[in-house]
Amino acid sequence: MKIRWRLRMAAAQREVWTGTELRRLLAEKAGLELSSASVSALFTKEPSQVKMTTLAALCTALECTPNDLIEVDTTPVERPITPPRPVADLPKVASARGRSMPPL
Repeated sequence: MKIRWRLRMAAAQREVWTGTELRRLLAEKAGLELSSASVSALFTKEPSQVKMTTLAALCTALECTPNDLIEVDTTPVERPITPPRPVADLPKVASARGRSMPPL
C-alpha cells in the first residue's frame, strides 16, 4: 500500500500557491490558526500523521474532500516466494515399544 500527500497539488488547482495564502484561508474559512512552520511542513513534506481536525480544516479552506488531499494505492505488494522450511527430524525411538535403554 502506498499513500501520497497531495496538498500542494490540491492547493494549486484552487489557485493557492504559498503557505501564507493557505494559512490565511485556514484562519478565515475554517477558524484554524496554525504556525507558519506547521503550514510550511504540511505544504512541503509528506506527514506521517494528520489530525482529523486539521484534515477537516484543510478541506474546508480549500473546498475539497479528503480524497483530493490523500491518494491511497491499495494494490497488494508482491512478496517473494520463500522456500518451505525443512521439517526437523523426529528423535529416533530406541525400541519398538518406545522404551529407552536402562542406564549403565
